[in-house]
Amino acid sequence: MTSSSPNENPLQDDLDHILQHTRELWEDVRGKSIFVTGGTGFFGRWLLESFAHANRSLQLDARMVVLSRDPPAFVAKAPHLASAVSFARGDVRSLNFHDIQQQLISPPDHYRYVIHAATETTTNLTENDPLLMIDTVLNGTRAALDFAVAGGTKRFLFTSSGAVYGRQPSEITHIPEEYSGAPDCTSPSSAYGEAKRMAELLCAAYGQRHAIEPVIARCFAFVGPFLPLDAHFAIGNFIRDVLNGQPVRIGGDGTPFRSYLYSADLAIWLWTMLMRGTGGCAYNVGSEDGRSIMEIANVVAAAGGARRVEIAQNADPTRPIARYVPQCRRARDELRLQERISLPDAVARTIRTLRSPAPR
Repeated sequence: MTSSSPNENPLQDDLDHILQHTRELWEDVRGKSIFVTGGTGFFGRWLLESFAHANRSLQLDARMVVLSRDPPAFVAKAPHLASAVSFARGDVRSLNFHDIQQQLISPPDHYRYVIHAATETTTNLTENDPLLMIDTVLNGTRAALDFAVAGGTKRFLFTSSGAVYGRQPSEITHIPEEYSGAPDCTSPSSAYGEAKRMAELLCAAYGQRHAIEPVIARCFAFVGPFLPLDAHFAIGNFIRDVLNGQPVRIGGDGTPFRSYLYSADLAIWLWTMLMRGTGGCAYNVGSEDGRSIMEIANVVAAAGGARRVEIAQNADPTRPIARYVPQCRRARDELRLQERISLPDAVARTIRTLRSPAPR
């Protein structure tokens, strides 16, 4: 695939990649309406960008309505999306079907698809206000499900998290969907993972009672444009370092294992799960290419031209290795999904895009 010219959208190659591997799905969307929560976050931005590209390229005449607490602020950051999707103002915790419909010009009669991707994932919120984290996840999910019921929705995609498994045992290199572990429910630091578990149960209960087919995407770790570079995502911090012309800094000892799926592949996986996933089923979403944080830092340093990697702590050989790496057998076997963009290529693409002008 050729690289985009300086005058093109720097995401063009990625958007073409997504369309290439989802083209057969989009006929299901032709003339239909999609409602999205969390559309202005990392996941949501890729869903919006890829939807707009497919809708335009395939002339689908589809419509996407996106919930946002501050639509003008988002449109100012991404003005090219203003004409591609419709925005409705609101907070996911108080989401109401009729309130949304009243804000729209010619609102859809119903929404065939709802994607609930709205969640505050910052560690600061979990640490400082776990009750707010629980409230946001649970009340937001229930409100999104109620919206789907009122909107006559058939397919409902919930972006959950690998955090539902709790701490991954060091002897399990890739954690499967069948793993029965869980977060420590006596620790407030488990608020995010426990809330996601309960939200998954809400999806199952609504699927039993209503004519909704909920699909759960248990998302792990990702890399790509629009990933926050100043949050708790190690790879984002490493990319920030190289963009600032600094050494890549590891805050720990570099031994934990992580894996990162590229954002364009993530969009392929989420669209496929929304339209082809088995109702009531949970799928791990992520890369199975587990690497140590030290190795990941070296990949970022090489891609970004950093001269060195600095590490804050010495490794303790007596301490078990921490891991957060999924097994994605269900996605591979049932939906024929795969990681198409390798980690080195993903990091190189991310850095190249971040050094380019913003998408028009």
